[in-house]
Amino acid sequence: MSGIFGVVSQGDCRSELFFGTDYHSHLGTEFAGLAVWNKTLIRKIHNISDSQFKSKFFCEYENMPGNKGIGVISSKDEQPIFVKSKFGPFAIVTNGFIDNAQQLTELLYQQGQSFGEVADGSVNHTELVAKLILGGKDIVDGIQLMFRKIQGSCSLLILAEEGIYAARDRYGYFPLVIGEKKGSLAVTTETAAFHNLGYKIKRYLAPAEIILLTAEGIKVKQKGNGVNQTCAFLWIYTGFPASCYEGVNTEIVRENCGRALARRETVAADLVSGIPDSGTAHALGYAMESGIPYRRILVKYTPGYGRSYTPPSQKTRDLVAKMKLIPIEEIIKGKRVIICDDSIVRGTQFKNFTITKLKQCAVKEIHLRIACPPLMFPCKFNFSTRTTQELAARKAIRALEGRDIQDVTEYVDENSSKHRAMVDWIRKDLEVTTLVYQRLNDMVEAIGLPREKLCTYCWTGKTL
Repeated sequence: MSGIFGVVSQGDCRSELFFGTDYHSHLGTEFAGLAVWNKTLIRKIHNISDSQFKSKFFCEYENMPGNKGIGVISSKDEQPIFVKSKFGPFAIVTNGFIDNAQQLTELLYQQGQSFGEVADGSVNHTELVAKLILGGKDIVDGIQLMFRKIQGSCSLLILAEEGIYAARDRYGYFPLVIGEKKGSLAVTTETAAFHNLGYKIKRYLAPAEIILLTAEGIKVKQKGNGVNQTCAFLWIYTGFPASCYEGVNTEIVRENCGRALARRETVAADLVSGIPDSGTAHALGYAMESGIPYRRILVKYTPGYGRSYTPPSQKTRDLVAKMKLIPIEEIIKGKRVIICDDSIVRGTQFKNFTITKLKQCAVKEIHLRIACPPLMFPCKFNFSTRTTQELAARKAIRALEGRDIQDVTEYVDENSSKHRAMVDWIRKDLEVTTLVYQRLNDMVEAIGLPREKLCTYCWTGKTL
């Protein structure tokens, strides 16, 4: 997932653009970019795979004056893309994943189009989106055309002379939120970007809605379609604790998830702890509900180590997992510990690093509690897991069945014997004392929105 941010101001916007974009650093690990309008477009892009956004852009944003701009922290592609087009010059940033990108690329090749941003044989998805938009009569018509052609998701910001166009993907998988303060309007993926910049949430964009932000106000170019399938994983893991999606705060949802797990508990323990950072609130909720004291047994060394889930390469994920968490042996030794975390994706980091560190500190028992159900399907709407081969649950199914199977309905069913066998296989593979996953209904209840308003594809394999 990428994070995007835009601001239109009656004065200079560069400071707010810089800090607003930086507040999305937890979402992407590969590239970051800024673009501002000052009589013409000024654009900067940097690789941030081995450094932080601030260190790359701190000495540059001061030289990017303008009254409107967009920024991105990207999970994969270089952004923003600059386009000199029949609509005039514009810059574009996107968030999402285009599942049929290869087919669309081939179609554009056949039409005589070419691509300038190609890496490892794959086109840049943001450039692909820009090419599709150029097929329209104007920018708004082009966005509508792009929405109809892509499979997957795409929310975007387009910086043009007339202002900033903001469009949320057709099913609302990922948020776009408008903030307002005197003299300025902003649009963001993460509402946490607003607090310290003085913005108040004005409203959430509806799925498929297209607006134009100018210094004079908001112009609705296309109304939303009334369909909403917000990614539930935002609350469980991806999102920032201070952010709200559809009016629901992330930290409170995670506490609710922990409480739900505690209400089903059957084992005794000496302490509760969470895997930093996203597992912390789940563990706090568990501790509040159970009365078992919360203690930190693993601490994260400085914010310089990013999230171990988001980097695209397994080598980088393993390095982050190994280096970022330091155990506190004096608290762990001889204790029965309940460990809460958001999810088990591939399972390799738990087994090879987290569990190993705890055993090296002479932990007595490890009771692992996961805030969501087993991840069963690669996400169709986001750059994250791409194949079933990666997922710990599918690895367990292959071991139990002796082969890959297409129909995993029985394993998805939380009340089936096959589901219990799958969870027990994962428990043994991770070498923990007990393992309990959250039930889907409990997770949905913790979020507090109707189930039909949430995307739960990665757990159920079902979409609208």
